[in-house]
Amino acid sequence: MTALVHRRVLLKLSGEALMGDEDYGIDPKVLVRLANEVKEAHDAGAEVALVIGGGNIFRGAGLAEGGMDRVTGDHMGMLATVINALAMQDALEKVGLKARVMSAIKINAVAEDYIRRRAVRHLEKGRITIFAAGTGNPFFTTDSGAALRAIEIEADLLLKATKVDGIYDRDPKKHADAVRYDRLSYDDVIARNLQVMDTAAFALARDSKLPMRVFDIDEPGALLRILSGEAIGTLVAA
Repeated sequence: MTALVHRRVLLKLSGEALMGDEDYGIDPKVLVRLANEVKEAHDAGAEVALVIGGGNIFRGAGLAEGGMDRVTGDHMGMLATVINALAMQDALEKVGLKARVMSAIKINAVAEDYIRRRAVRHLEKGRITIFAAGTGNPFFTTDSGAALRAIEIEADLLLKATKVDGIYDRDPKKHADAVRYDRLSYDDVIARNLQVMDTAAFALARDSKLPMRVFDIDEPGALLRILSGEAIGTLVAA
């Protein structure tokens, strides 16, 4: 087994990460690749929890801008995260892992209710635990849900998977001279308005002294290398 520096982690994936080259929905090839990344970490001895956004299916904030009631839109967005969680559960089981979906809203026909002690027990038993429906409350993003769940399960590290290799001072896809940071404090991120996650998530992590690493999910093997102690991407810490 690989020597791990971080044993219990929470991996935050955007819903868009599941689209691959598609314009909408879920690309099965992406699910398989992500499941194999998680399996590699699990087989090395890591306890892995997941939070997945719902932006590939539905964005509550977007419809709210178009006139829909924000609370209704956010509840619809929570259901989108449940769909993604079930898809990821299926992909994980197909590569031989045991996985559980725990929802912050009651949807017992397809997912367990989120109960903190039960979630920790799943992780201790080697089950990949997927937290769906954000915090269960409107006006909070899945970024905030990921920070909250990571704190509750006492994760060693919160991993934010993106399509770039860390946090930059500006969008590297639009600016060739963008500068990547190796390390930042939470106060730096908030003060500079570096919007890789929402401010509430950063504030939660800061107040609980939870370290976060932002990295490129498309880099093969990056998850296990981070858990083994490699300085990939950008570290955000106190």
